[in-house]
Amino acid sequence: MTAQDFILKTYNSNIQNGTVKWTSPSNIALVKYWGKKEHQIPENPSISFTLSNCKTITEVTYTKKESKDFSFDVYFEGEKNAAFKPKIQTFFERIEAYMPFLKAYHFKIETSNTFPHSSGIASSASGMSAIALCLMSIEKELGVSQSDSEESQDYFNQKASFLARLGSGSACRSIEGELVIWGKNESFKGSSDLYGVKFQGEVHKNFKNYQDTILLVDKGEKQVSSTVGHKLMFGHPFAKERFTQAHDNLAKLKDILASGDLIAFVKIVESEALTLHAMMMTSTPYFILMKPNTLEIINKIWTFREQTNSKVCFTLDAGANVHVLYPDCEKEMVLEFIINELAQFCQNGHYICDQIGSGAQLIKN
Repeated sequence: MTAQDFILKTYNSNIQNGTVKWTSPSNIALVKYWGKKEHQIPENPSISFTLSNCKTITEVTYTKKESKDFSFDVYFEGEKNAAFKPKIQTFFERIEAYMPFLKAYHFKIETSNTFPHSSGIASSASGMSAIALCLMSIEKELGVSQSDSEESQDYFNQKASFLARLGSGSACRSIEGELVIWGKNESFKGSSDLYGVKFQGEVHKNFKNYQDTILLVDKGEKQVSSTVGHKLMFGHPFAKERFTQAHDNLAKLKDILASGDLIAFVKIVESEALTLHAMMMTSTPYFILMKPNTLEIINKIWTFREQTNSKVCFTLDAGANVHVLYPDCEKEMVLEFIINELAQFCQNGHYICDQIGSGAQLIKN
C-alpha cells in the first residue's frame, strides 16, 4: 500500500446525517520509536502490546452543511472542550486529501476515557485512533465500500491506522491487537512506515494474556511534550546508533515471542525503556521526565525479581509513570508486590490494572 491508495475518489453526497461510535484502546510500546520524519513517518520501527481496559470511547455525529470550511465541536467527558480543537483542526487538515467529504459535514465529536487524562497513559493514541475509526465508518456509510469481505476489512484497518498516524504517531498501533508493528523492518514481511500491522508471527503461551499494571507516579502534564522530544532527535549525537538498535531489538523480539524466553524479553523491554529516556537526557536541550519515585519503583522491581526469580519487568513511555509487565501466571504474586511495596510511590496510591487486548471495537453504526 502507498499513500495514494488511501485517497477517496468519490462518495455519496446525498446522505444528510448519521452517528457512529467506536472504542479504541491505548497501547504500550515494547520497542520504542523516538524521532520522526516529515508526515509522521517514524525514524525507527516499534512494536507494542495493545491494552484492553485503558481506552477511549468516541461518538461522532455528522450533519450535512453548505459552508466549505472545517466545522466541528469537541466534547470531553460531557463538557465542550475548546482546548482539543487545534489538534483536531490540524488532524483534519492533514487527512483532507484522503477524506474530501470532511468539509461537507459538521461533526460533533463526543469523547471520554476509561482512565485519567494526562495520567501518562497514551491518551493521544486511543483518542486519535477512535476518531480515525469513526471517520472510516462514515466513509463506509457514504457508500464508498459496502463489502464486508476480509480484503475490505484489511483495507479499512490499514486506512484507519494510516489516518490515526497523522493525528498521533503511536495511534496507528491501537487499531488491532494483541501485538502491532509500526515501521518498516526487514524481519517482518508487510511492515510499513505508513500504518501499523498486526503481528503475524508465532506467539508462545507465555505471552498470552500478558498483564500490565500502570503505576501513576505523576498525573501532571509533562514538562516537555513528546512532539518536542521527537524533534530533538534531529542532530542527536546518538540518533543513528539508536535507530539501528531498535531495528536489531525488533528482530530479536520476533524470535523471543516465538520461543517464550521471558528472561530475554525482560532484558530487551527494560533496555528499550531506559534507552528512550537516555535519548532525552542526552539531547540538546536535555531534559528528564522520570521522577525520584520512578527510580524507586525500578529498583524495587529489580530487587523483587532477584529475590523471587519472578519475570516481572518495567517499561516507560515518555513520562514518569511505570508500566509493570508480567505473565498471567504471576498475577497474584505480582499484584501483592505492587500493593505492598510499589503503590506507596504512586500519586495518591493510584495504579491501573490492565492486560493485552484485541484492539478497537465498533459500538454503534
